[in-house]
Amino acid sequence: MISALVHCFRLARVGFVLAREGALSLTDVAPLPPAMRLMISLGRTVERRGARESGSRLAAAMTRLGPSYVKFGQFLATRPDVVGVRAAADLESLQDRLPPFPREEAVRTIEESFDVPIERLFSDFGPALAAASIAQVHRARIGEGEGALTVAVKVLRPGVRERFARDLASMRFAAAMAERLFPSMRRLRPIEVVETLARSVAMEMDLRLEAAALSELGENTRDDVDFRVPQVKWDLTARDVMTSEWVDGTPLSDMAALVAAGHDRVVLARTVIQSFLRQALRDGFFHADMHPGNLFVDPEGRLVAVDCGIMGRLGHKERRFLAEILLGFITRNYRRVAEVHFEAGYVPRHHSIADFAQAIRAIGEPIHDRRADEISMAKLLTLLFEITALFDMNTRTELVMLQKTMVVVEGVARSLDPRLDMWSTADPVVRQWIERNLGPVGRLEEAGRGALSIAGFAGHLPSILNRGERIVEQLEIAGERGFLLAPESVADIGRAEARRARWGNLALWAIAAILAAMWLGG
Repeated sequence: MISALVHCFRLARVGFVLAREGALSLTDVAPLPPAMRLMISLGRTVERRGARESGSRLAAAMTRLGPSYVKFGQFLATRPDVVGVRAAADLESLQDRLPPFPREEAVRTIEESFDVPIERLFSDFGPALAAASIAQVHRARIGEGEGALTVAVKVLRPGVRERFARDLASMRFAAAMAERLFPSMRRLRPIEVVETLARSVAMEMDLRLEAAALSELGENTRDDVDFRVPQVKWDLTARDVMTSEWVDGTPLSDMAALVAAGHDRVVLARTVIQSFLRQALRDGFFHADMHPGNLFVDPEGRLVAVDCGIMGRLGHKERRFLAEILLGFITRNYRRVAEVHFEAGYVPRHHSIADFAQAIRAIGEPIHDRRADEISMAKLLTLLFEITALFDMNTRTELVMLQKTMVVVEGVARSLDPRLDMWSTADPVVRQWIERNLGPVGRLEEAGRGALSIAGFAGHLPSILNRGERIVEQLEIAGERGFLLAPESVADIGRAEARRARWGNLALWAIAAILAAMWLGG
C-alpha cells in the first residue's frame, strides 16, 4: 500500500513535468478511455508558455526529470512502435550529457575498486573529458617516459545504481497498471519494455560487461581492414571502472578536421554502412549506438568505434530475415519478403501472404522510381514495421533496435556523402551473407544443425514419453472427476482480484487528484 502511494506521487511528478514541457500534446487521445482523456486535458492546462512551439518537448521533459529518464528517453527513441513516430523523433534529440562529478570522487571510486592508491595505478590521471548519466571518462597515463601508455578510464557515477533502482521501480509500477487497466496496451508490452530497459541499464552499470562487449566486438572484427575498436586493459577494469586504449583520431562529427586530415569522406561513408551490416549479418552482434560522437578515424584511415554500453544481438533466424528482406526489396521480389515474415513466425498464419505482399509492394514500388542516392534503407524498414503492425506482427525488440541503429548509421553516412547509394553499398555484404548461409554450404551446415537437434531429442525421447503417459492419465482422471478447487483457493482468488481492482482505481484517482491540485494551485 505504502509503496503504491509512493510510486503514485513519483509518477505524478513525472506527469507534471511532462505536462509543463508540453509533451502531453504529442498524445493521441482519441483511443484513450474518458478518465485518461480527462487527466491529459487537465495536464495540458499547466503547459509553460511557448512549450508547444518547441520541437523537443519530450526531450526537454526527460532532461528535467534526471539521469534515469534521460536514459529511458533514449531507449524509447528506439521504440516508435511504443511511443509513436512523432514522440520517437522528438526523443532522438535527447543528449545524454550531464555535468561531470568531481575528480576526487572518481579517484575514490578507482581506489575502492582496486584497493590501492591511484598513484600505483596511473602516473597521471586527468579531469573528466566527457560525462553522461551513468559514467564519465578521464584521460590517464600508465608508466613513465617513452614507454608510457595513454588510456581512457571510464568511472561509474556515484549513487547511480540507487537512483536508477528507485526510478525503475516506479516505471515497473506504471507499466503493470497500464497493462492491467488498459488491455489494448498489452500488444505494446509495456512491462517487457521496462524490463528490457532495466536489463540494458544493469549491463551498462557493470563496466566489466561493457569491457566484455568491447572485447567481443574486437575479436569479431579483428580481420576487418577498415574498422577496429580499442583494446581493453583487463588488469585495470572492475565493476565501476573500465580502462581501455586511448583513441588518437579525428571525430566523425568534425567534417572540417576530416577534410584537413586528408580522409576520403565518400570511402568513410561506405565503411560506416558496411561495417554495421557486417556486424549485424556476419556476427549477429552490433554496436547499437553508432552516433558521430562514438566514431573516430585513426591516422591509418580506419573507422574506430568506442562506448559499447549499448549493443544489439541477432540470432541466425533474425539475420536470415534481415538479409532476405533487403535482397527482396533490391530484386523487387515482394512475395518472398512476405513469405520470410511468415516463415519466421512474425506474422500470424490467419493472414494472407498475398495480402501482405500487396502491402509490401506499396512500400517497395515507390523507391524504384527514384534515384538510388535518394532511397533511405532505414526509412524503408520503418515503413515496413508500420505495415506489419496492421497484420498483428508482435514487437521484436532486437529488430526494432536494429532498425533504429540503421537510422542513425545511415544519417552518419549521408552526412559524409549526401549522394550515397545505400543499395549498392549494402549489396555486397548482403549477397555475401546469403551466398554463404543460404547457398549449398549453408544448407549443409543447417542440415547438420538439424541432425544434431534430432539426435539430442531422440536421447530424451524415453523420458518425454514417460512424462506424456503420466500427463494423459491425470487428464483422464480430471475428465472423469472434474477440476476441483478448494474453497480456500476460490476465496483467495476473489480477494486477490478485488485488491488489484481497488488499488488500480485508487492509483488512478490519486494521480488525477495530484494533477488537479497542481492545476488549481498553478
